[in-house]
Amino acid sequence: MVNKIFSNISSINAFHSKFLLPELEKRMQEWETTPRIGDILQKLAPFLKMYGEYVKGFDNAVELVKNMTERIPQFKSVVEEIQKQKVCGNLTLQHHMLEPVQRIPRYEMLLKDYLRKLPPDSPDWNDAKKSLEIISTAASHSNSAIRKMKLLEIYEMLGEEEDIVNPSNELIKEGQILKLAARNTSAQERYLLLFNNMLLYCVPKFSLVGSKFTVRTRVGLDGMQIVETHNEEYPHTFQVSGKERTLELQASSEQDKEEWIKALQETIDAFHQRYETFRNAIAKDNDIQSEVSTAELGKRAPRWIRDNEVTMCMKCKEPFNALTRRRHHCRACGHVVCWKCSDYKAQLEYDGGKLSKVCKDCYQIISGFADSEEKKKKGILETESAEVSGNSVVCSFLQYMEKSKPWQKAWCVIPKQDPLVLYMYGAPQDVRAQATIPLLGYIVDDMPRSADLPHSFKLTQSKSVHSFAADSEELKQKWLKIIFLAVTGETPDGPNNHSATLDDNPEPK
Repeated sequence: MVNKIFSNISSINAFHSKFLLPELEKRMQEWETTPRIGDILQKLAPFLKMYGEYVKGFDNAVELVKNMTERIPQFKSVVEEIQKQKVCGNLTLQHHMLEPVQRIPRYEMLLKDYLRKLPPDSPDWNDAKKSLEIISTAASHSNSAIRKMKLLEIYEMLGEEEDIVNPSNELIKEGQILKLAARNTSAQERYLLLFNNMLLYCVPKFSLVGSKFTVRTRVGLDGMQIVETHNEEYPHTFQVSGKERTLELQASSEQDKEEWIKALQETIDAFHQRYETFRNAIAKDNDIQSEVSTAELGKRAPRWIRDNEVTMCMKCKEPFNALTRRRHHCRACGHVVCWKCSDYKAQLEYDGGKLSKVCKDCYQIISGFADSEEKKKKGILETESAEVSGNSVVCSFLQYMEKSKPWQKAWCVIPKQDPLVLYMYGAPQDVRAQATIPLLGYIVDDMPRSADLPHSFKLTQSKSVHSFAADSEELKQKWLKIIFLAVTGETPDGPNNHSATLDDNPEPK
């Protein structure tokens, strides 16, 4: 039984202790006169092939230890006692069994680094290069075993609940990440495991022993789309949209976000290339594809618009209130709607065909009952915030006050298609503007109104007075640069404004 578990480990140990190590130690002592190791490695590298026998039996050895631990209590007890010893470093028997498998890839890595730093005219170059070729062949077998061991570690980490120990599964990337809640902006700690054929979305499992995570959702790569999102309050965000679920995630840094997007997109592309159904799944432009297309309604989980991103029903445009008009989510398109506009149910394919709450529009599309009424033309106030914000000259939250009314927070936008008008919304996803201000002819006063609002400015025209306050001086100047152009009838991309700065604009009154 011991031989089946440890194979030819005794021969490997003898080779290192009696041949390779003494030769290297002797050469280090002679380094001043003989600065080379390639000749030693080339001479002894063929003996590294004995690792092949160990690697070949590694999978069976690990499986044998696993079965014996589960079936024989005495064996399990002995192994656990040994693992508690200080010399084991709190590592399991399987981890120590993996060390011989990892050794050859480490030799390969060190030898590659040695060659990179070795001058091409060095007398050791040819021997080191030939040694690397021999070692690389042996390393390829070890790397396969290492990948299998990594899958076993993940299997244990997930409480042996997921059947991932499969030769077709290849781990691409793993790591912690934050998930933004669908209804609000709270961030929750999660763990992602990206494989060549699926993404496991895991939640922490609070346990003193055993597994660390539980798989909440398994998202297939077929039809998956990755979209870089922009959230002022939560930076480094991106969206993973699959048939099973849509997730809005926040990385720890911009670099971390880019690495995740790159890994996900490359894995999706490789998946589709293998099955000859390649799709371009990432939106690289500034338009965030948060809405599910008509053809995919009910087939793909939508991204939910958050409650605090709208102040009115996204269908009938009636304002929400806590008593008579509360917020509901359409399970097909993800829009926030009132109870009247969500009093429908339809079978959703992505949710196993269950009847789910949907809005009137989605119900008509999914059920096939088309709306015979012609769409009314939108007035200027009915221009959707998301529509203009995604293609704007400038947009952000500003504090707003009209005449002597109280200050209130507003989502302000100057769209590219209407650069002389300022639109004000209650929230970034509102489908109707609360007010608009045609900026042409207004007088701009950029002097702060009070010490409490140091980044404020004012627009006046006849009896109309509109006061605004930004969160920072930088944001204020960004707005003023655009407004100074608009009040004179000029546009930011006009022929005379390629080098426009605040100094080029009229003096404020």
